Amino acid sequence: MTALSHTTEVVDPVPGAGAPHLPDQPDLVQLLTPEGERVEHPDYALDVTAEELRGLYRDLVLVRRWDSEATALQRQGELGLWASLLGQEAAQVGAGRALAADDMAFPTYREHGVAWTRGVDPLHVLSLFRGVDQGGWDPVTTGFNLYTVVIGAQTLHATGYAMGMQRDGAESATLAFLGDGATSQGEVNEALIWASTFAAPVVFFCQNNQYAISAPIERQSRVPLFQRAAGFGFPGVRVDGNDVLAVLAVTRAALAAARDGQGPTFIEAFTYRMGAHTTSDDPTRYRLASELEEWKLRDPIARVKAHLSRSGIADADFFAGVEADADALAERIRSGTRELAPPAPTEIFDHVYAEMPPELARQRAEFVEYHSGFEGAGQ
Repeated sequence: MTALSHTTEVVDPVPGAGAPHLPDQPDLVQLLTPEGERVEHPDYALDVTAEELRGLYRDLVLVRRWDSEATALQRQGELGLWASLLGQEAAQVGAGRALAADDMAFPTYREHGVAWTRGVDPLHVLSLFRGVDQGGWDPVTTGFNLYTVVIGAQTLHATGYAMGMQRDGAESATLAFLGDGATSQGEVNEALIWASTFAAPVVFFCQNNQYAISAPIERQSRVPLFQRAAGFGFPGVRVDGNDVLAVLAVTRAALAAARDGQGPTFIEAFTYRMGAHTTSDDPTRYRLASELEEWKLRDPIARVKAHLSRSGIADADFFAGVEADADALAERIRSGTRELAPPAPTEIFDHVYAEMPPELARQRAEFVEYHSGFEGAGQ
């Protein structure tokens, strides 16, 4: 036997693995080009008013500002961690605005833009990343479930919730968010099987941001992710995830089909994570700066601004007003985050049950009595 003198990584060749990250995408649904030109799609017509277009632009700008302020706060030690959505604003705002009031969204830990569209206070999200609570918003009131850090678990929650809606006779749907890396998780595939088997009113919205932390999509799948839906027996569609109008149209249609009893749809929003996976990640170790520069040409906010300007829908005063709103939001986030107080120790008992059972009440009383013995003792 001859021993190897060095270790060599053996990589199973994947079709297209050597291709650039911006190949032609013939199956990509697009309604707004990177240059801001409005185009039509035969299957996804979208009528939006000038006011709605301005509103979408405002959403995109404010969500990005929220994200940049949160990143800065984490660097200053005010947050334990932050998962940036930079570059994915259109995917999240478009999908969020497609939801009806009675629908329910099931996020991962990055859907800050969806939270914004559902009326969740940014400070409630930031309190979670600051570690002062487990999520301060009411999922029932907002139609937006609590963040899920366990990769892919929320797809099972969404499918089960959708099956409950189905049995209750509700004309509503659920929207399950996941990343491209989550498609390799068993929970996701189980959710797809159950959703297909029971024709559950759930839409799976996959933000393919090209990387599962450091693993590129070419190392994860031999086919475009949306094509996997056919193997489970329901439709899949790929949409330009940097086109807020296309995302809105495609998600709205998929949710309408789910409510109408046509079962699930898998949406692959083809986008790009322009920042780090989280603030503990260094993307320069696994991707080239030139790749990021290419994707900057597809910036979701720039294309909407170009469209608004060229079509005369918005003027300089409007854009200045949005920037002023963003500045005000940034100040509120900075001051509000620093003012988030740590919870009282007894809160660990207070939010477990709707009505506290006697045994837990006894434990709480013992806890309070024990800690009272340290008062004034310098502990």
